[in-house]
Amino acid sequence: MTKYIFVTGGVVSGLGKGITAASLGRLLKARGLKVAAQKLDPYINVDPGTMSPYQHGEVYVTDDGAETDLDLGHYERFIDEDLNKYSNLTTGKVFSNVISKERQGQYLGSTVQYIPHITDEIKRFVYSVGKKTAADIVITEIGGTTGDIESQPYLEAIRQIGHEVGSENSLFIHVTLVPFLKASGEHKSKPTQHSVKELQGMGITPDIIILRCDEHIEDESIFRKIAGFCNVKPDCVIENVTIPILYEAPLMLEKSHLSDIVCRELYIDVPEPDLAEWEKLVRRIRNRKGKVTIGLVGKYVQLHDAYLSVAEALNHAGYKLDSKINIEWIDSETITAENYETLFETVDGILVPGGFGNRGIEGKILAAGFARRNNVPYLGICLGMQVAVIEYARNVLGLTDANSREFDENSAHRVIDFMEGQSDEIAKGGTLRLGSYPCRIVPGTVMERCYKSELIHERHRHRYEFNNDYRKAFKDAGLVISGLSPDGLLVETVELEESPFFVGVQYHPEFKSRPNRPHPLFSGFIGAAIKYRKDKQG
Repeated sequence: MTKYIFVTGGVVSGLGKGITAASLGRLLKARGLKVAAQKLDPYINVDPGTMSPYQHGEVYVTDDGAETDLDLGHYERFIDEDLNKYSNLTTGKVFSNVISKERQGQYLGSTVQYIPHITDEIKRFVYSVGKKTAADIVITEIGGTTGDIESQPYLEAIRQIGHEVGSENSLFIHVTLVPFLKASGEHKSKPTQHSVKELQGMGITPDIIILRCDEHIEDESIFRKIAGFCNVKPDCVIENVTIPILYEAPLMLEKSHLSDIVCRELYIDVPEPDLAEWEKLVRRIRNRKGKVTIGLVGKYVQLHDAYLSVAEALNHAGYKLDSKINIEWIDSETITAENYETLFETVDGILVPGGFGNRGIEGKILAAGFARRNNVPYLGICLGMQVAVIEYARNVLGLTDANSREFDENSAHRVIDFMEGQSDEIAKGGTLRLGSYPCRIVPGTVMERCYKSELIHERHRHRYEFNNDYRKAFKDAGLVISGLSPDGLLVETVELEESPFFVGVQYHPEFKSRPNRPHPLFSGFIGAAIKYRKDKQG
C-alpha cells in the first residue's frame, strides 16, 4: 500500500518546507523506495501561470505542460523524478473542479459544502498521484502556514487521509521556526509549541518536528522541552540549520537519522540509504577552484526566485566544471545605449532568460547585441532567443523596426509572431505552448556538440514563435537555424557560426538540469565562459 507523508509549516512562511520535503524524498529514494512528491497551494489562482514573478517566483513547468509552484523544481532536482500535473494542486483548481461537477449534477442535488465536497476533491488529488506513479511513498507539502484561513480545508483533508489509511501508512512532519534572541543569547521554543497546538486543534498531531534555525541549538533541553510539550518521541525533534550549500540538506538531516525515523514510524524495512553519489557531489561543490561571472539580464532580478531554476542550472554546470558561478543580476530596465558596454565589460558570459511583456526589452536587445559583436558567450532562453533574433534583424538584416508582435503589433517586420491558428482574442492561459516537445538538431552545430544527439525533448512555455516568413533572410545573412520541430515548421534554436557560443533556444532547458547531471547547454555555456575568461586574462 502507498504510504503518505504530509509536510506542514508553522510560525512563519519561507521556512524551507519544500527543501525539507525534497531532501526527505532524496533520502528515501536512496533507500530504494519509489517516491512521488506534490505541493498543495492554498491560493485561489488556478495555477501560477498568470501570477507576477515578484509575488510567486518562477513558474515551473512539467513535461506534461502543468504550470506549477517553484517547489516542484526542488523536488525534481533532489529526487530526480519527473513530476506531472498531479504534483500541484491549488484552491483555484479545487473550486473549479467542484463547481464544474455541481453544474453537471454530479452531486445529485446535495448542498455543496467544504466538507465533504471540497475536502473530497483534495483527497482525490492526493490519492491520485500515488495511483498514477505507483509510488511507495507520496510526500505532500501543504503550502502556507498553519493557522491561515485558506489552509484549513487542506489540513482537514489530510487529517481525514491519515484516519483512512491508518497511522502505519501516514506520517505528519511539521516544520517550525526556533528563533534565536541575541539579547538573551538563547533559542526560544514557544513559537513551535503554539504552532503545534494550532495544528493539534485541527485534529493533527505531528509525528516529527523539524526545527528551522539559523544557528545550531546548543541547549539540548530545547529538544526535550519541545518533545514533551508537543507529544512526540525525543528523537523525532530534528534540527534544520541554515547551510551555505543547498544540496547539503539531505546529508545534514540524515545526521539526525531522519530517514531511519520515517521508515521506523511507517513500518518500512529497507536498506540504509546509499548516499555515496550525493556525498561526492557535495564534496565537489565545496572544493571548486575556478570562478566565472555570468551577467543574468532580466526584469525581475530584485527577486532571485523569479529565475531560480536558471540560477540552479548555472550552478550545476559550475559543479561539473570546477567553477564557482558569480551571477551579476542586471536589471534590463537600467540598460541604456550609454551604459551597456560598461555594464558588461566585467562579465564572462551573458544569459537572457524567459519573460513576458515589453518592459525592459530594449535593454535585453542591447545585451544580445553586445554579446554578438564582442564574441561574449551568450545563452538566450525563450524570450532570450527572441530578443537575439530581433537584434540580428535590426542590426544585420537592416530591418530597423523589427520586433515581436508581443511588443509592437504594428511593426512592419514582426520577426517573432503568433503561432499559426493563434489569436490575441484567446485568454492568456490558452495560447501557450506548454510542456515537452521534440526538436531535431542540425548536424555540425554547437547544439549538436552540446547534446551529442540528433533528437531531443525539452519543455516549453511561450506564446510566440520565430516568423518563418523571414527564415531565408536570416539564413542568408548568416544566422544558423540549428534546431527545428521534427516536421520542420517551427524554429526551436538559433546560433551564430562565427561565435564560440552564441545560442538561443525557444524552450526552457533549466527545468531539466540536475545537480549531479547538469544540462548540456548550460555546461556548454559555462565551458565557453570559462575559456573566454582565461583568454581575456591572457
